[in-house]
Formats: sequence, C-alpha cells, structure tokens
Amino acid sequence: MTVESVKPVTPEATGTTELREPPLAGGAVPGLGHGLKLVRDPLAFMSRLRDHGDVVRLKLGPKTVYAVTTPELTGALALSTDFKIDGPLWESLEGLLGKEGVATANGPRHRRQRRTIQPAFRLDAIPQYGPVMEEEAHALTERWQPGETIDCTSESFRVAVRIAARCLLRGEYMDERAERLSVDLATVFRGMYRRMVVPLGPLYRLPFPANREFNRALADLHLLVNEIVAERRASGQKPDDLLTALLEAKDDNGDPIGEQEIHDQVVAILTPGSETVASTIMWLLQVLAEHPEHAAKVRTEVESVTGGRPVGFEHVRSLRHTNNVVTEAMRLRPAVWILTRRAVTDTQLGGYRIPAGADIVYSPYAIQRDAHSYDRHLEFDPDRWLPERAKEVPRHAMSPFSTGNRKCPSDHFSMTQLSLVTAAISAKYRFEQVAGSDDTTRVGITLRPHDLRLRPMPW
Repeated sequence: MTVESVKPVTPEATGTTELREPPLAGGAVPGLGHGLKLVRDPLAFMSRLRDHGDVVRLKLGPKTVYAVTTPELTGALALSTDFKIDGPLWESLEGLLGKEGVATANGPRHRRQRRTIQPAFRLDAIPQYGPVMEEEAHALTERWQPGETIDCTSESFRVAVRIAARCLLRGEYMDERAERLSVDLATVFRGMYRRMVVPLGPLYRLPFPANREFNRALADLHLLVNEIVAERRASGQKPDDLLTALLEAKDDNGDPIGEQEIHDQVVAILTPGSETVASTIMWLLQVLAEHPEHAAKVRTEVESVTGGRPVGFEHVRSLRHTNNVVTEAMRLRPAVWILTRRAVTDTQLGGYRIPAGADIVYSPYAIQRDAHSYDRHLEFDPDRWLPERAKEVPRHAMSPFSTGNRKCPSDHFSMTQLSLVTAAISAKYRFEQVAGSDDTTRVGITLRPHDLRLRPMPW
C-alpha cells in the first residue's frame, strides 16, 4: 500500500469565506466533559463522532479538544506543518517514551533522529533480518503442543520482543524479559490511557493501588532498557545494528548524543513497537480461530508457494492472501487506535477554525471502520485488498503506520514479521478457543484482546 499526499482543505474549497466553529459533541458531563464516555466505551464514542461533523469539539476536563473524523482531513492533519506531535496522547506517554526519543521529538531533533534510525528499516535492509524472523516464527510453533492451551498474550509478546531485540539490538534476550515487558506494558499503557482521557493531575500521584502498580511497571520498563544499554557497553562489541548506531550517533554540534536520548531511543524502539506488533499478532490469532476458512486458505497458499518446505523470508512477497489477512486484521483491529496532534499556529481544517495550541484527536479505528469508506465495513474480508478492489478505498482511509514525516519507520519490518508469523503458525495449526478465553477488546493506548486463550490443533 502507498499513501498519497493530500493538501489541507481550504475555506475556498468548501465554498465558504469565513472559518466556522466546529460543533460540540453531545453527552458531556460537568467537570469531566467527554472523558467519561472515553473511559466507558471509547471505540463506540469515537466511531459515532462523524455523525456530528467532519471536525467536532470535545471537552476533556477543562480542555477543549478537536476531533477529526474523515480520512481526507486526517491526511491533511498528518501532512500539514501547522500541526506537530503533541497533545493528550503524547503527554500521557512522556513517562514511558521521554521527551528526547524519535517518537516524541519535533523539528530538527526529530529529523536528525530519523536519519540515524532510518537505515535499519530501509527496504533493502529487511532481508538481513529474515533468518532471525524465520527462526523465531518457527520456534513459536515448535513450543506449542497440539491440544494444549496457549496464552496468546505472553506468546505474542515473546515472539515480538525477541524479533525486535535480536534484529535491532542484536541481543539474545531470554523469555523472562519478554514476560516482564508484556506485564509491564499492559499496566503502563492502560494507566496512560486513563491519564489522557480523565486528566486528574495530582490525584495520579497519590498512593492508590492502581497508581502504585503503574509506577512499579513504569520503573521496571526503564530498568529493562538500562540493562540492555549497560550490557552492550560492557561487552565492548559493536555489531552493525541500531543500538550501535545510537551509541555512536552525533548531535547537531558533532558531539555524542546524551545518555537520556540513547535511553529514550531504545525505549521508542523496544516498547511501542513490541506492544503494537504483539497486539496485532494476538488479533491475528483471534482471526484465524474465528475464520477457519481463511486460516485454511492461508495454509493452502503457504503449501503452494513453499512446495511443502518450511516457510521463509523469501516466500513472504508471494503470500498474497496471507498479507491481505494481516492487512484486514489491522484495519478492523488497529493496535494504535487513537492519535493526537497540536496546532502550532492559528489554522483551519475543512473550513473549521483551529486556534494555536489546540489539541486535535483522531481515531484510526473509527476511520478504518467507516461505512462511508468501506462496503460491508464491519465484515472481515481480506479480498478487499486485492488490487482491483483496493483502489476503491479512499485515500488515507487505511494508514496503519500513519503518514507524512511521522510515518512509522518500521512499517516494512513489521509487515514482514507479521506475515511470516501468520504463515508459519497457519501452516502447522488451526485454532480453537477454549473455555475461559476472552477475546473482547481491552482498550488502553493500544487495543488487544482481554485474555485470548486458544488450542492449536493439527490440520
């Protein structure tokens, strides 16, 4: 998939000469505004906002936030220099991502950091990761025994963390670290979402059990990153990987970048990437169990492409239905379901006035499920990504890795491992849900099943 540029909509293009005030969404609660709705049923709330307009005002506590609801305007928002990475989402993530990593930096620092990390994710760099991705994908299936119950959360995190660590940080990290990361991220991302939609400030510093759990998990995440960096420094080794590039990177004055920036960059590489990839693997496992006809079709395709041999990196581009299954799973269950920006100047979107300093929010989940953009919009249909049908999807209605200068640099890396993992597990197993499994959606900064447990069965 490619993402095309779109120019921000001007008042002239909308047939108006004066900028308008966006309508206020209904249902605000005194003191909390729309925060209560965003806690109780955020996905439904965001999905209904387009009924009220292309741009809608929300109240989060005392703050006014502008929600953008159409693909065209989310594209304009992402591509316009009038908006930067900031706002409630990024403020809530600062405790994890810091202020000096590529995920949260803006301006010259962000451009320099992109130049440092981009070589590791170039399309021509991906083949060097193929052997590790293959090894980890097949190791995942070999750990499972037919008929046993697998905890999809821990298994998904294990493979996602190990691939990221072994490919980008060249670390032979043990499963214990993947388990730590899984548990910590679940706690941290859930707590950060609460802090974003219900901004109660000092109350989050009180020693309530939920706050203590959040602080413990956050501290352990940073400890994990410190361990990774310290181990590399102590080893004296300089493999050709992303961690070496960070340790040898220079700032704009030609001096080594600071320890905090190195730390924040490793956090940005390891934690959000592992969280989003792991969440997507969980949804793919759920899809394979819920849609056995597509699981069987993936298996047949893998056998046809590989000739019965173990699936490998060299096969991924030929696995068209498998890739479409991954894309459709990301459409319906995007790991990153909510994003924010901040206006850096008085500006407009779609003929609506946006004041300088205003926060803007939009939901890829709502955009990618919108009936205006997709026929049978809630149906799982991988064939909608066949070339002859994909061209019917409006521009920016499917942007799982974002767009513009904030597009995720690891898009090819992530898609390759997702397709390879899906192919490897489908070639060996079909899946059944077991008693006690809960595949309902758990909403935090990311989306994942609550507690998905499946039984792999031989074909």
